[in-house]
Amino acid sequence: MNNTQNTIKLFTDLIASKLKLPKNGIHNTIKLIEEGSTIPFIARYRKEATGSLDEVQLADVAKAYQKLKDLIKRKETILDSIEEQGKLSPGLKQKIKNCWDQVLLEDIYLPFKKKRKTRASIAKEKGLEPLALKIYKQGHESPFSAAKAFLSKEVPDVDQALQGARDIIAEWINENEKTRNRLRGIYRKYAVVKCKVIKKKESEAIKYKDYFDYEEALSKCPSHRMLAIRRAEEDGFLRVKIQPDEVETLSALEKMIVEGSNENALQVKEALADAYKRLLNPSIETEFRKSSKELADKEAIKVFSNNLRQLLISPPLGQKNILAIDPGFRTGCKVVCLDENGDFKHYETIFPHPPQKQKFEAEEILISLIEKYKIEAIAIGDGTAGRETYTLCKGLKMDATIQIIMVNESGASIYSASKTAREEFPNQDVTVRGAISIGRRLMDPLAELVKIDPKSIGVGQYQHDVNQSALKTELDQVVESCVNLVGINLNTASQHLLTYVSGLGPTLAKNIVDHRSENGDFKNRNDLKKVKRMGSKAYEQAAGFLRVKNGDNPLDNSAVHPERYKLVKQMAMEVKVKLSSLLQNEEALSKIDLQNYISGDVGLPTLKDIIGELKKPGLDPRGNVKAFEFHEGIKSIEDLKIGMRLPGLITNITKFGAFVNIGIKSDGMVHISQLANKFVKDPADVVKLQQQVMAKVIDIDLIRKRIQLSLKEN
Repeated sequence: MNNTQNTIKLFTDLIASKLKLPKNGIHNTIKLIEEGSTIPFIARYRKEATGSLDEVQLADVAKAYQKLKDLIKRKETILDSIEEQGKLSPGLKQKIKNCWDQVLLEDIYLPFKKKRKTRASIAKEKGLEPLALKIYKQGHESPFSAAKAFLSKEVPDVDQALQGARDIIAEWINENEKTRNRLRGIYRKYAVVKCKVIKKKESEAIKYKDYFDYEEALSKCPSHRMLAIRRAEEDGFLRVKIQPDEVETLSALEKMIVEGSNENALQVKEALADAYKRLLNPSIETEFRKSSKELADKEAIKVFSNNLRQLLISPPLGQKNILAIDPGFRTGCKVVCLDENGDFKHYETIFPHPPQKQKFEAEEILISLIEKYKIEAIAIGDGTAGRETYTLCKGLKMDATIQIIMVNESGASIYSASKTAREEFPNQDVTVRGAISIGRRLMDPLAELVKIDPKSIGVGQYQHDVNQSALKTELDQVVESCVNLVGINLNTASQHLLTYVSGLGPTLAKNIVDHRSENGDFKNRNDLKKVKRMGSKAYEQAAGFLRVKNGDNPLDNSAVHPERYKLVKQMAMEVKVKLSSLLQNEEALSKIDLQNYISGDVGLPTLKDIIGELKKPGLDPRGNVKAFEFHEGIKSIEDLKIGMRLPGLITNITKFGAFVNIGIKSDGMVHISQLANKFVKDPADVVKLQQQVMAKVIDIDLIRKRIQLSLKEN
């Protein structure tokens, strides 16, 4: 077995132990990743190899694998550093090589880490290390007598000698692996988060009032609370400490280090107290500040990614002629008309609301545009003046089949000023681009929302406070997952959307669009091979996720991968029908004996996927848009009364509850305790983004514009 195979086997064992997943699935996943396969491709088309691990499990394996690779690089750096110092013994080298815990690895390296001058290093330069060693052994010889042998010009008296020895002992204690691990154990069990408001900052910090004098066990502090506390600390409003009880902690450490109560033991005890306050505790507190922040980040990112996934796979209206409105009062409502492909056709501004109040003129313009562009649906942004514009459109004398739908416009202004928007519509200003984005969101939320930085979509909690690199990585994976779940029309997809297709990326996405412009629509998936720089690996990874409608081969509009076309043709021959007649033919498909098609790399999971796809080829998994209307009489917070039950839409989900749009400027908050008539551990278990609900008003704060709602049935 070569080194690479040995490494993969070792990594497989380590990851299996951590993730509790089958070793064979992990081993094959690592091999596939090394071969250049993407997570969506592995999840969809390599189920036999992975044991049908899902995308989340595969992503966890990929992250763990990358961490181990990074750890190996860190080990190499550490080994080189210690070897340069001439201190790398065979035993130490083996100890480092066998260590697979990042924290423990740094503990091993700590005594060898190059430091600036410390109190201990100064004491060593004065020749006090042998005295420190004598005292640390805690024998019966008096430390005061022993210290006299170390007096010199640089160490003029016994007190200075003992102080130097204690400084050395303090550093030994700090660098001792067992001591540090014992303190970590105490922190895990007993550390407390303590917050105090900084004097004279009370009025500025009013929104953090709950934390002005606050204490909570670190182990019980939820992610949203930790992130709020950290934000308040960074803003300069709170002083925060994360520590266990000092007296009890020192007592526990003394039992490990201090032996008896003779004079040497008392010196060690004094050195321990100094080591704890000056070195150990600050170091371990920093570790736990970092780890608790990472844990809070992980939770917040998970919430954000779950919300983003739900938003991206919101049902599309589909290819219809759309009239889209970006509402406004003083500056008017920006109106655009789009054809069924989302292409921009017309722009107009109307002023139906105060201060202009040109309602009659606005209605005439809208009716004219609806007739001229054969409008089938109206999309209205849900921001300022959204409700008023919705009411205006509801009153229009037009075909009753024309749907009027409020669209979440979060991030539309970000898109309209972006490079992507400028490239798409170089001759239109930001207001026109914003209205176009609203219309296109209704047609296909996924295709439009991928153009916007996910942080701007407004479906997370504390997204600007978490690790931005980790957030971007996770959200990019969510976007990629959703794009590949839905499948992309090869002949209509934008360059931006194609970027997220498995195996493509920006360069190939641009090359596909350029090829389409120069040669016309793709007739089949095989034509992809003619695209500049489209190698066999990229084609393998991307082909199954790209759809060709009305092309040469009916399978090209399905999720069946080209590598299995031959197999499907065999199925058609078995039941004596043409390939085109096999699709959506329940009777013929039911006659196929899947056992006949099992081979070395094709098992029942893949075969069942193929049959499922042949039954409903190209089916969009997102469902259909559902009509929704807010309460007609509620336009502002002043219209609300406690006890009212109102229709609403879930707009955001956090760990502490959910936010609901009830048709006014401020979303209402449903605390986790008010989400259901049963105990709720995680809001995501009982509500979904864009879910239609009936919410009861239970509290109204007019001053702070806050509304408390309940979804309980009573």
